[in-house]
Amino acid sequence: MDLQTKRSELERLRAEVRRLEEEVDREEAMAGWQPSGYYAAYYATAGFLLGIFGAMASLLFNVVGAPIAGKSPLELIRVYLTFPLGAQALELTGTGPNVYAIGDGLILAIGCCLYLGTGMLLGIPVYMALARFAPKGGLPRRLLVASVISLAIWAINFYGILSWLQPMLIGGDPGNWITNPSYLPWWVAAATHLVFGWTIALLYPLGEYTPYRKAMATAA
Repeated sequence: MDLQTKRSELERLRAEVRRLEEEVDREEAMAGWQPSGYYAAYYATAGFLLGIFGAMASLLFNVVGAPIAGKSPLELIRVYLTFPLGAQALELTGTGPNVYAIGDGLILAIGCCLYLGTGMLLGIPVYMALARFAPKGGLPRRLLVASVISLAIWAINFYGILSWLQPMLIGGDPGNWITNPSYLPWWVAAATHLVFGWTIALLYPLGEYTPYRKAMATAA
């Protein structure tokens, strides 16, 4: 093989290497990044965002359903605000001279902001559980998982934490307004958590992870 032939062969091999490198780069760009396992960070973010919709649905459920239990539509907000305000929260609409009172509009704004913020935080474990145990199981399986997780959150938060934390931090009589059935019946609290979890289960497809695929122009 003479020198000219060798040069021609070398140039052909270089062109082949360039072509293969371009194909590899194109295929890697098309494939995109893939998580190696359970994508916890993404599912936590999706749950945080969808949690606000679950909180909105459960709050609406309470506002509409409260009169059935003989309660004011704002009763949940008042009871919820007893955690930072104590017994004063139950008198927020009072008109007496020595009563801590503000308008219903501001009560609703403060209570809803606190409620929605809590819903965003609680949406994280609910959505992560759905992504772990019912990623492709269909709506019935998602509703079942959401029910179990929501009731577990209710039991842990109310009777494992708030039952002793609120009296310790707030004080007053009785001190445990949130877990006291005379202020918030247990079945109302449980149903509220179920509606919250079911809403996230219904909206689950909106947060599913779909790898991004970059469109590549076809080489001429």
